[in-house]
Amino acid sequence: MTLFIFILGTIIGSFINVCIYRIPRGESVVYPSSHCPRCGYNLKPPDLIPLLSYLLLRGRCRKCRANISLLYPLVELLTGLMFIFVFIKFGLTFEFLSAIILITCLMITTFIDLEHQIIPDKVVLPSLAAGLVLNIIFHREDFYNYLLGFALGGGIIFLIVVLSRGGMGGGDIKLFATVGMFLGFRLTLLALLLSFVLGSVVGLILIILKLKNMKDAIPFGPFIALASVISMLAGDRIISWYWGLFF
Repeated sequence: MTLFIFILGTIIGSFINVCIYRIPRGESVVYPSSHCPRCGYNLKPPDLIPLLSYLLLRGRCRKCRANISLLYPLVELLTGLMFIFVFIKFGLTFEFLSAIILITCLMITTFIDLEHQIIPDKVVLPSLAAGLVLNIIFHREDFYNYLLGFALGGGIIFLIVVLSRGGMGGGDIKLFATVGMFLGFRLTLLALLLSFVLGSVVGLILIILKLKNMKDAIPFGPFIALASVISMLAGDRIISWYWGLFF
């Protein structure tokens, strides 16, 4: 079953790659079929096997021999591994379904934000709607917890945007609101704190290494994504550990 979950993750990762490439360019993720962006060669089924096709083709297009970005197998591998982690934690449950939807959203937004500095509504808003519907169906008794998570995630980032006069973007507001809808109040609060810590540490390192300066914008989406995954997988333990330091 673990192997099946990993394979499922790599297949979803392959679709994530399509979204990462096409959505910022305003292209459909369904049509046309997958093709080489350089020569237009329509990929055949053997060219579409996650991970293996990259290895068999030695990272090159079958027709024009142009290099295939290492990002493609990396995304497939990372998605497969994360699917395994959430399967180990949740099993085949509603929480697993919820987790893989959130992971898919976070993977797409992370790599688009890194390259284009945008968090597309086409990814975030459908994910938010999916989280809302799933919570209405499966979490009726504590639905308020997820509404509070939604309000906390989006509200805090909204206040930062207002107070900083554009230091962060509207995409960050929507993404954290979506995270809140999936994680609920406590884990969203932890994700907020972790994202700020991770962003500050990485930003400081980049400045020290002179790769960025104080005026350079650094995409915040990847920090939201990483903090959210950590909170989802280990948030309860982190909160218990922290609480135990004082009580």
